[in-house]
Amino acid sequence: MNKDIIIRMQGQFDQLAQTHPEEPNLEFWFARDLQEPLGYARWENFLTAIQRAIESCKTTGYEAEHHFRGVTKMVPLGSGAERPIEDFMLTRYACYLIAQNGDPRKEPIAFAQSYFAVQTRKQELIEERMHLIGRLEAREKLRASEKALSDNIFERGVDDAGFGRIRSKGDAALFGGHTTQAMKDKFGITQSRPLADFLPTLTIAAKNLATEMTNHNVQQADLQGEQSITREHVQNNSSVRQMLGERGIKPESLPQEEDIKKLERRVKSEEKKLEKKAGRLPQAGEKP
Repeated sequence: MNKDIIIRMQGQFDQLAQTHPEEPNLEFWFARDLQEPLGYARWENFLTAIQRAIESCKTTGYEAEHHFRGVTKMVPLGSGAERPIEDFMLTRYACYLIAQNGDPRKEPIAFAQSYFAVQTRKQELIEERMHLIGRLEAREKLRASEKALSDNIFERGVDDAGFGRIRSKGDAALFGGHTTQAMKDKFGITQSRPLADFLPTLTIAAKNLATEMTNHNVQQADLQGEQSITREHVQNNSSVRQMLGERGIKPESLPQEEDIKKLERRVKSEEKKLEKKAGRLPQAGEKP
């Protein structure tokens, strides 16, 4: 995401933050204020996202009332009269859960997932969090596409060992002749750990694209057996490598990044801390 967009969105979300007169250290947001910035045109659709977030809060074992508080607000009409509308007071943790239940492909949602997860307004920490989340999402997509391919080719006469060989030869095509083991040796990765857990986001995405192409073409052309599927997978990885090469990128030359497993544990730990640090909304009946 463009840095200028991040700065603009950060300023917008900062301005929407509220404080309670009885709890000056408690930061909260009104749902109606966040509806449009989060990309929801209709309140009914945003309300669905809020309800999903409330369920997520309960599932995690936390009291939803501490973070989501239904309130009624009066809004002016053109005639000078007022009418009541439904709204919610939301702690930072509540906002985070709502963002987590949104579509991360939408820029406002992708930004909000990091903005509300970080207990600071420092732009560089928000950007760092966005990079982290992007890498985790890319890795999860690769896991899903590789599982789909494994399931698909199993029905076409290829067992788990065969899938491993196909994937390894695809890696060699993507990494300019460097096998999976050669890349593991380069990065000092143990035999039991997947190479993809230590790759940068760009390389993970490249592997995922090649795998998705293979899965698609295996089905479209009804390929059978390890040999024909291997040839298809090698060609797709070679094509992706060529595309990267045209932009001056060599996948084997990109530096390794932190172990995905460590990042996943860190995210879970930070989420637990977020719930505690977000504070609790005042008792029902108190005016915001």
